[in-house]
Amino acid sequence: MPTLFQQIQAGKVWDFHGGIHPPSRKERTNQKPVALLDIPDRLYIPLRQHIGVAGKVLVKVGDRVLKGQALTQAENAMAVPVHAPTSGTVLAIELHTSTHPSSLAEPTLILAPDGMDEWRPRKPLDPEQVDLYTLLERIQESGISGMGGAGFPTHIKVNVKQPVDYLIINAVECEPYITADDMLMQERASDIIAGIEILVKLLSPKAVLIGIEDDKPIAVASLKAAIGQKDNYFVREVPTKYPSGGEKQLIQLLTNKEVPAGRRPLDIGIVMQNVGTAFAIAQAVLDDIPLIHRVVTVAGETLAQQQNVLALIGTPISDLLNACGFQAEPQQRIIVGGPMMGFAIADWSVPVVKTTNCILAPTENELGAASDEMDCIRCGACADACPASLLPQQLLWYSKAHDQDKLAEYNLSDCIECGACAYVCPSEIPLVHYYRVAKAEIRETQREALKAEQAKARFDARTERLEREKQERLERNQQLAAQRVAQQQASGQTTQSAAAVQQALERTQQQSAQPLDKEQIIAERERKKAEALAYQQQKQQAQTATPAEDTTATTAEDPRKAAIAAALARAKAKKQAEAQPEAVGQPAPAETATADIPEADAKKAAVAAAIARAKAKKLAEAQPEAIEQPAPAETAAPEVDAKKAAVAAAIARAKAKKLADAQPEASEQPAPAETAAPEVDAKKAAVAAAIARAKAKKLAEAQPETSEQPAPVETAAPEVDAKKAAVAAAIARAKAKKLAEQTQMQQIASEPATEATVQAEAVPAEQDAKKAAIAAAIARAKAKKQQNSEPL
Repeated sequence: MPTLFQQIQAGKVWDFHGGIHPPSRKERTNQKPVALLDIPDRLYIPLRQHIGVAGKVLVKVGDRVLKGQALTQAENAMAVPVHAPTSGTVLAIELHTSTHPSSLAEPTLILAPDGMDEWRPRKPLDPEQVDLYTLLERIQESGISGMGGAGFPTHIKVNVKQPVDYLIINAVECEPYITADDMLMQERASDIIAGIEILVKLLSPKAVLIGIEDDKPIAVASLKAAIGQKDNYFVREVPTKYPSGGEKQLIQLLTNKEVPAGRRPLDIGIVMQNVGTAFAIAQAVLDDIPLIHRVVTVAGETLAQQQNVLALIGTPISDLLNACGFQAEPQQRIIVGGPMMGFAIADWSVPVVKTTNCILAPTENELGAASDEMDCIRCGACADACPASLLPQQLLWYSKAHDQDKLAEYNLSDCIECGACAYVCPSEIPLVHYYRVAKAEIRETQREALKAEQAKARFDARTERLEREKQERLERNQQLAAQRVAQQQASGQTTQSAAAVQQALERTQQQSAQPLDKEQIIAERERKKAEALAYQQQKQQAQTATPAEDTTATTAEDPRKAAIAAALARAKAKKQAEAQPEAVGQPAPAETATADIPEADAKKAAVAAAIARAKAKKLAEAQPEAIEQPAPAETAAPEVDAKKAAVAAAIARAKAKKLADAQPEASEQPAPAETAAPEVDAKKAAVAAAIARAKAKKLAEAQPETSEQPAPVETAAPEVDAKKAAVAAAIARAKAKKLAEQTQMQQIASEPATEATVQAEAVPAEQDAKKAAIAAAIARAKAKKQQNSEPL
């Protein structure tokens, strides 16, 4: 049995499942030579025209560029640059409608040609004299990508490590209208073969298979003539059937091998390139001409001249149509690509790109508009026509249901979107449209899943880093604790603190090693809340009790002080009254005066006592509430007040003694005033001194112990008492002086003092209604006492 290679050498061609035979309509353009277009006024050059990423822009607005100059630079393997199709000035780099079914805007460089078509310096290469790396680098720098399909970067596709059995050159143009590759083979067959030889040097295949449809006899003859006597170069004519130009279908036709689902042709030892790509490689290596133009078929009955043209990359499609005599109809459709796999565009200013091979401008009768979609009748015609042996009907249901698992199970990814199923569908269902939408959803889902995986990886890395840092901190803390323990032991200190630190570290480790569950965390939080609430309540009660106690004590002490002062005053008045000699029936004037003077002193003492009580009451009423933070001098004030009171008492005693010493001795029969005055002054001074001593003693005894937070009233009260003592001493001195002066001038009246007289003397002296009332009450009491003590 002959081997596969022997069968290929013998010219055997196989078949694939399905396929259709639409009218070719190629005769309108395959009989005319490729035309050259004039340079357009504007070129719109997208920065990305292939599968991959855009390169880095090398020019800026306002720069003049030369023909063939690189406009972008590839920064990774999946990028190829774009070049200036002619010389001119960069007008802008902005968004422009893309040549894509979505018609989305993409970054585009707008070039204004200057008409000079001036080339940059070129450096051709000799494939026989350079290494493989140089060839691959030249292919990438020339911006070459697949020109017959999706635009995969060519330098990646031909840079393989595993052995290659067959290099297949796809020269099959199975879609109706398109004849760009046919005319390229007819006119530039030798350049195509030169490009194939460069690919052979890069891949080293066992054989080169050139697949071409049997309806292109001129192209077949041109290629055979260009090949000549080269070994292992085979031109194979395949039946005219759509889509025999598909990658997997052509491999099956020429080698009888099937590419497994989800795999690449390279996995079975096959590499496939388009004839247009081979021609571009030859120009890039041999002539240093980057991919700046391509052959485009312009067809359709609305055109006066249907033909193939050599269009510069970036030429607006409207310029191509106008160059071919375009006469637009109402609701005119413009299709980029063939009638089976092409797509309609709304903006006719979109440019020609590296993958553009055909522009159709059909009339309504030529390509009727799609009718309304009807329900599937489950005829199975789509399954019979599918070249990938899929079940389009099932894929339709799962696409509508967005069931991605079932779509993967039924191998949606193997669909080449040829449109054969939609072509034979009697219900006019746009099956390929549903498949494209489903594929887009799957790609988006995969992209989101990839993002989620990357985010999870970043989160895991962050968690690991935080845990590592936590362990490092824990180790550092343990080391520091060990160092402290060592230092304490070296200095003779106890190890109790070290043990406490060690226990705390152990508890921390246990807590970190055994994380609490949710219930334990909630219970611990509630316990801490209860402790904090109890502490706050205790603090509030303490703050409330302390001011209240201080205020109560102060309020209670003030009435006691007033009562003590009043009792002292009453005792002194009673003592003076008892020391007074008994009155006679008709006393002498001197006796009457002598009796009146003690009564006056008693009145003054009672007035002073009343004043003291009033001040004490006023002070109790005006006492402010205790403040939590008193003035700093609250402890020193009582000592100062006691000293002041003692000094005042000493001064009063000294003055009284001095007055007594300076008093002249009484004569045998002194005048009533002369005899009574010194005695009265001495009594007043003694009374004032006693009052001062009593106040000082009372202040010292009543002084509360100094607390941490006394109320402001505790510091204010001693100041008031000191002032009172000073005022009392001053009043005593002034009264003693005044009485001494009055004694010399006064004439003692012969009649005893009555109640009205005493009241009249007290009121002018004090000028106070309360004092006068108190003095009158005291005088009445004394007068009554004297009357009771007189003999019958």
